[in-house]
Amino acid sequence: MKHSLLLLAVAAIFSTSANAADINVAVAANFTAPMKELAAMYEKETGNKILASYGATGAFYAQIKNGAPYQVLFAADAKTPAKIVKEGLGAEGTNKVYAYGKLVLWSAAPDFVKEDKNFILSDKVKKIAVANPKLAPYGEAAYQTMTAWGNLKKAEPKFVTGDNIGKTFQYAKTANAQVGFVALSQVFKDGKMTSGSGWIIPTDLYQPIRQDVVVLNPGKGNKEVADFLKFVETNPQAKKLIESYGYGL
Repeated sequence: MKHSLLLLAVAAIFSTSANAADINVAVAANFTAPMKELAAMYEKETGNKILASYGATGAFYAQIKNGAPYQVLFAADAKTPAKIVKEGLGAEGTNKVYAYGKLVLWSAAPDFVKEDKNFILSDKVKKIAVANPKLAPYGEAAYQTMTAWGNLKKAEPKFVTGDNIGKTFQYAKTANAQVGFVALSQVFKDGKMTSGSGWIIPTDLYQPIRQDVVVLNPGKGNKEVADFLKFVETNPQAKKLIESYGYGL
């Protein structure tokens, strides 16, 4: 009897392994922390494994054009997924919003950031980390914010520029810059800053940071890919998790 139960248990394990699938996902740097938790939740629920790579949306686009085997792209913008579909690199009709990003002026130092538009011009702020506005939506939002404040030109000499929001955050985190315009999700969880100090920038100062997902050609018609996207879009726990990092849905 014990021998039969053992065989059944082993068979169940092999059956689960055989049915499990790997899903190759490219993820914008600002969505790193939420995706790691979403992947763990999904893997626990289904047995399917999310193989996630994190980086700049622009860099992923170049890799996808060169045949990278990603099945899904969670972009930092809406323009790149639309362009991917238009160029025949992704499945038509699959590009849709998964989150709206928010911008924060953040410092690694506690009680440092002041909610004052001219704080970045003060002597306390020697360097400001900003993402390249031509490459990163959060950089574009930062430029729009400072333009609305009327102090962009005065602040520019202080800029330390990252080519994506991940590098920009590192500049601020390691004190290469006293403050940085970064993604709220990088420093926020469950209604509060996870470290340092920050000012969540009013969203009426910059254009909405719409972040779209798209199914790429290697993921077309893949049941597991479709299932994972449905999970992210409709699962109540998944939606709650994304919102806990400060994203809008």
